[in-house]
Amino acid sequence: MTLLDRRSQLLAAALAALAGYVDVVGFLALGGFFVSFMSGNSTRIAAGVATEAAAAAIAGLLVLTFVAGVTTGSLLARMAGRWNQPAVLALVGLALALAAPLHQPGAVPGSFLLVAFAMGAENMVFQRNGEVRFGLTYMTGTLVKIGNRLADALSGGPRWAWVPWLLLWCALVAGGVAGALLWLNLGIVSLWIAAGLALLLAALSTFLVPAPPKVGS
Repeated sequence: MTLLDRRSQLLAAALAALAGYVDVVGFLALGGFFVSFMSGNSTRIAAGVATEAAAAAIAGLLVLTFVAGVTTGSLLARMAGRWNQPAVLALVGLALALAAPLHQPGAVPGSFLLVAFAMGAENMVFQRNGEVRFGLTYMTGTLVKIGNRLADALSGGPRWAWVPWLLLWCALVAGGVAGALLWLNLGIVSLWIAAGLALLLAALSTFLVPAPPKVGS
């Protein structure tokens, strides 16, 4: 986060908000499973193996589709070159848009497998040389960064380096609140809103595409 320019930081915060929004929608729709927070699903797998095999299977399917989204998003980013961010975000938006009309109430995990796929792909928006620079759909590492940068500030280092990481965490929580309110009031329409936001961010991210290298440079 601290190495990004201001516009990229805002894009990252918007994507964290989208992840929080979608994860809460999924959590409420699926009765306690996650579509972006795979540590939570991994815990559900472990507990389910001992207590409830069906829950372990659902959590396992969500983890597998999340990983499939990461893989697909990474491959797409590599093929898209300098257009990697708009391409990956378009994939996220299309997956969310497909999930909404396929949703069947009571089907677990149903179309929310596509949502987990979308959230896996979203983490590939900020990658460099094939490596993820930071997570957008999970915040444990972000909280560690906040604490570490606060320690730096208290030790005479950069005073405000923790602020971009705090912004990322606050965005995810704020998005989660919005997701909960909209799911409770609008139901599956809240997924259409998420899809529209992802596609809007895909369009806006085209302004962040770096200029092509000059011939002979």
